[in-house]
Amino acid sequence: MFLQTQSKGFVLTRQSRDVRGQTEIVLWVSTDTGPVRLVISNDKPVSFVRQQDQAPAQAELHKAGIRVDWKPLPLKNFQHEAMSACYSHSIKDSLQLPQILSAVGIEAFESDIRLADRFLMERFICGGIAFTGERTAKAGFDEYHQVKAKAAEYKPQLLVVSLDIECSEKGVLYSVGLHCEKDSRVIMVGDASCDENDHEWIQWVESEKALLLALEAWFLEYDPDIIIGWNVIDFDFRLLLKRAEWNAITLRMGRGKQPPHWRQSTQNPNQGFITVPGRVVLDGIDTLKTATYNFRSWSLESVSRELLGEGKEINNVHDRMAEINQMFRQDKVSLAKYNLQDCKLVSRIFDHTHLLDFAIERSCLTGVELDRVGGSVAAFTNLYLPQLHRAGYVAPSLDSENWIASPGGYVMDSKPGLYESVLVLDFKSLYPSIIRTFRIDPLGLVEGLLLEEGRQDNQAIAGFRGGRFHRTKHFLPKMIESLWAARDQAKREGEKAFSQAIKIIMNSFYGVLGSSGCRFFDHRLASSITMRGHEIMKTTRELIENRGYEVIYGDTDSTFVSLKHAHSAEKADEIGRELVGYINQWWSQHLLSEYKVESALELEYETHYHKFLMPTIRGQETGSKKRYAGLVINNGQEEMVYKGLETVRTDWTRLAQIFQQSLYHRVFHDEEVEEYVRQYVEETRAGKHDNALVYRKRLRRNLSEYQKNVPPHVRAARMADEVNQRQGRPLQYQSGGWIEYVITINGPEPVEAQQSPIDYEHYIDKQLRPVADGILPFIGKHFDDITAPQLGLF
Repeated sequence: MFLQTQSKGFVLTRQSRDVRGQTEIVLWVSTDTGPVRLVISNDKPVSFVRQQDQAPAQAELHKAGIRVDWKPLPLKNFQHEAMSACYSHSIKDSLQLPQILSAVGIEAFESDIRLADRFLMERFICGGIAFTGERTAKAGFDEYHQVKAKAAEYKPQLLVVSLDIECSEKGVLYSVGLHCEKDSRVIMVGDASCDENDHEWIQWVESEKALLLALEAWFLEYDPDIIIGWNVIDFDFRLLLKRAEWNAITLRMGRGKQPPHWRQSTQNPNQGFITVPGRVVLDGIDTLKTATYNFRSWSLESVSRELLGEGKEINNVHDRMAEINQMFRQDKVSLAKYNLQDCKLVSRIFDHTHLLDFAIERSCLTGVELDRVGGSVAAFTNLYLPQLHRAGYVAPSLDSENWIASPGGYVMDSKPGLYESVLVLDFKSLYPSIIRTFRIDPLGLVEGLLLEEGRQDNQAIAGFRGGRFHRTKHFLPKMIESLWAARDQAKREGEKAFSQAIKIIMNSFYGVLGSSGCRFFDHRLASSITMRGHEIMKTTRELIENRGYEVIYGDTDSTFVSLKHAHSAEKADEIGRELVGYINQWWSQHLLSEYKVESALELEYETHYHKFLMPTIRGQETGSKKRYAGLVINNGQEEMVYKGLETVRTDWTRLAQIFQQSLYHRVFHDEEVEEYVRQYVEETRAGKHDNALVYRKRLRRNLSEYQKNVPPHVRAARMADEVNQRQGRPLQYQSGGWIEYVITINGPEPVEAQQSPIDYEHYIDKQLRPVADGILPFIGKHFDDITAPQLGLF
C-alpha cells in the first residue's frame, strides 16, 4: 500500500547496474519540489523458459555458475506451452543466461528486456510516476530508498539549456555557449581585457581546463533537466569528454555530481550515445526527424532559415573555420556573440516546433525515454507486453529468420493527363481503422487460430494468408481506439504536439507488426492489414466509377477522382461530400452483413484540384506513381501542390525547380508558354541563371568505398579534398557528408573549387528538357520543337 506522503513526478532518466552482487535501478525524476533520485534495489531480472526445459536449463546454468530462482507460472507462449519464470541475481548473469541456454537449444523468452524498462512497463508507468519510500535529503536533490512506484498523470515543467561549443579545427575548445530561462552566457578562454565593454554575459577563464571546470560548476548551480543542441551528442559532447580526458579531469555534469557515460555505436563509427544521470540530452536533428520533419539540408543554418527566417552570418565551412580562428585571436567578443547566437537559434527552433512538448507527450503515451530516437518497436512493446502477461502469455523472441514480406500499400496504375476538377478522397488513418474494424492483433491471432475454421464463426474474423482473429480477445484495437479519441480531442483543443505524437504512434503500429525487428511480427498480421487495404481501395474505386466518375489514381489510402470536366468549387465540394457519405454508408452496411463488425473506416473529402497533372513515367507512355501536381484555390488564394516532382526533390537544381514552377503556372492558367521556354533556355546559355546550377548530394559512404561506380558527386568530393590537401586544410568529405557541385565542360567540380566553364548544354538537356517533357505534350507542344534554331526564309 502507498503511504499518505506519496509524491508525483516525471521520469527523466533510467539506469540499472550491479552493486555489490545485487541489482540497482536508478530513476531520476522531476517533481514540483525539485529533482529526486529513486533507488530500487534487488529487483531481479526475469526471463521465461518452457517448463519442459526447466530441468536441463537449471543443470546448464548451475554448470556455468549462474545462480537463478525458478517459479512455475500460469503463463504460456504463443505455442501454448507452459512457462516458468527464471530470476537472475545480477544483471551480469542475466546477460549471460540466454547465450548459455541457446547453446544447448533452450530458448529464454523476453531475456532482452532491460531491467529498468521492465520495472516501469509492468507498472504501466509512462512518464508520470507516483512514488513513496524512505527519503534522504542530499545536496541539490532528494534520494528515496525502499521505493514503491505506480503510474500517475503528471506533466513536468522542465528547465532547458541550449549548449554549443566553438573550437579549433583540431578540437581545442575556445568557448561554450549556454542559453536557458535562468541564465544566458558564454564561457570563453581569454582575458577580460579583451572585452572593452565588459559584457556581463561573457565569463572569462584562463585555460581550456578552467573552461571545463566552469561548465561543470554552471550545471551544478543552474541544474537544468534538459540539454539541447545541434548535433550535440556526436559533436559537442563527444569533444567535451575528449578534452576532459586530455586535461585529466572527470567532467561531472550529471546530477549528484555524476559524470556522463559515453557509449559508442557498434554499427556506426560516427554515432555515439550519451547518458547524463538526471538530465536528458535532446539533439535537435534527431528529435525533428522523430517528429517526422524533413528538410533539404539538416545544417543549423538551413533549418533555422527555413523555420525562423534567420540564420548565421558564415555558412561555408572553410570560411567559418578561418573566421572562428581569426575571431578567437583578434575579436573574442564577436566569437562569443556568434557562439550564443547558435544556442539561441536551437532554442527558438525547439520553441517554434514545440519539440519538447512533443517528446514529453510521446513519453506519456508510450513510456519510451524522452531522448529515444525512433522507438516505434520499443513503444509498442512497452504498451503491449504488460497487457499480454495479464492475459496469460509471454511474448515471442525476435526471429528474423522466419521473416516473410507482406505486400506494401495499394498503389494503382495512374491514367496520365492534364485534368480539370479532380477530387482527392482519403481514408482517415486507413491502417489503424482496419486494425480496429477487423480486430487485428497478436493475441487475437493466437486465440483466433485456436478456433476451428468453419466453426464458431461468430467468434473469429478471417484475415489473409491464413490469419484469423478473435472477436473479443485482443488489445491493439482498443489501444488504437483510445488513441484515436485522444487525437480527435487534441485537434479540437489545438494541442498540435499532442496530436502529432498520437498520429505518429498510431500509424507506427502497422509498421511495427510488419517489421522483423519486432518480437510480435507475423506475416499474417501485416498481410491482413495491407491486403485488406488493397481490397478496400479497389472496391471503393468500383463504387465511385459506378456513380459515373473516373478514378485516375489511387495510393495507399487516397483516391483521385476526375469529375470529367471543370466544376465550380461549390459544385465540386457538393459532389465530394455526396461521394464520401455514400461510400461510408456502403462500407458500414457491407461490413456488418458480411463480417458482423462495426466499421471504423472513415472516408474524407480532402481536396478539390481545379487543374491537375498526372505525368507519365519519363520517356514512356505509362502513367507515373507518387508524382503529380495540382492547383488548389481556397478562399480566393491559389496554391500549387507538387508531389514527387522536381520542385520538391533535393537532387534537382534550383534551375529546374524555378523553371517548373513558372512553366506549370502558365500551363495551368492557359497562358503562353513557347516564348517563356525559349527565353529561359537562352538565358541559361547566357549564364544569367548561374546561381541556380548547383547540385547538392549526400555522400552516404566513405569516399574510399566508391570503387567501380563513381557518381558525379563523388568525383566532385574527391576533387574538393584534393584541393583541401594542397592548401593544407582539413579533408572534409572522406567520411561522408554533403557536397555541392556544378557540371562543367570537364565534368563535375565542387562549388568551392570550380576551375572549368559551365557545361550549359548539360543543364538544358538534363534539367530543363525533362521538366518540360513532363507537361508540354499534354497541350500539344514539345521542348525540342520550341527550342530548335529558327530557319530563315532564304
